[in-house]
Amino acid sequence: MPADVTPLIDAYLTHLTVERRLAANSLESYARDLNQLARFASGHGRAVEALERPDLERFVRELMAAGRSPRSVAREVACLRGFYRFLVVDGRLTSSPATDVRPPRAWQVLPTYLSVDEVDALIAQPDVSTPRGLRDRALIELLYATGLRVSELVALPRSAAQRDARMIVVRGKGDKERLVPLNDASRQAMADYLAATDALKTEKKKNAANSKWLFPSSGESGHLTRQHFARDLKELASASGLAPRLVSPHVLRHAFASHLLHNGADLRIVQTLLGHTDISTTQIYTHVVEERLKSLVRDLHPLAEK
Repeated sequence: MPADVTPLIDAYLTHLTVERRLAANSLESYARDLNQLARFASGHGRAVEALERPDLERFVRELMAAGRSPRSVAREVACLRGFYRFLVVDGRLTSSPATDVRPPRAWQVLPTYLSVDEVDALIAQPDVSTPRGLRDRALIELLYATGLRVSELVALPRSAAQRDARMIVVRGKGDKERLVPLNDASRQAMADYLAATDALKTEKKKNAANSKWLFPSSGESGHLTRQHFARDLKELASASGLAPRLVSPHVLRHAFASHLLHNGADLRIVQTLLGHTDISTTQIYTHVVEERLKSLVRDLHPLAEK
């Protein structure tokens, strides 16, 4: 990697941290994407700031040829645009070579999500006679009831489970807060889990019960990690007869959004609940709306049977 690339990347990441207040996970993704661009530039004997539009289009084609998913490549293109726009604003370039670079279609396949029956089977799987089972039940109920990102879910504060709370405040991407409603099942699952946690007698588990996190852990973060939960979720999926490769926290987030839209929710409301800044991100679920509209016309139009 050229020696002068790292300061440019560091400057942009600092900008994202200070000005846009991106979360650590997002910053890691941006850093990986930009380092990959730097390797590409170095491999072609060019400086990153000297790349032109044809170079960037070649970079995108190489990513696709390497088997990167359309969504992953689309994220990389968005990163390129932001990076070069920053270099222009910062006075390092007079124009951005990435302005007209177009990503591939971000979703060439429909988002995977579980049916209502499959979600019910997953929710029923944890052994609620144990503290871990109660925790897992609470995690799944909360995720399906709210559509939170897994990073938002595992980092919920203990105060999210206040008695009689009908809404929780979620801190999402860009450190933005949003209100998300709770249903009765998720509230009860949290109450049962906390009651069991508070009843534990050993000193170690008393400390866990006094943690500021809803799902505490002895790890560095102090709370359950998203990787740990994803692994546990696949184990529960396997035990409930579902294919583990098709089940993840994000698949449950898809189920939340898809089931809401199927039952008549407005796309803008779902956008707000999911914490999407841009409605275009939520539009990956429009296939659900289209299918519902087709069924409404088929079932309700007076000429449908003629």
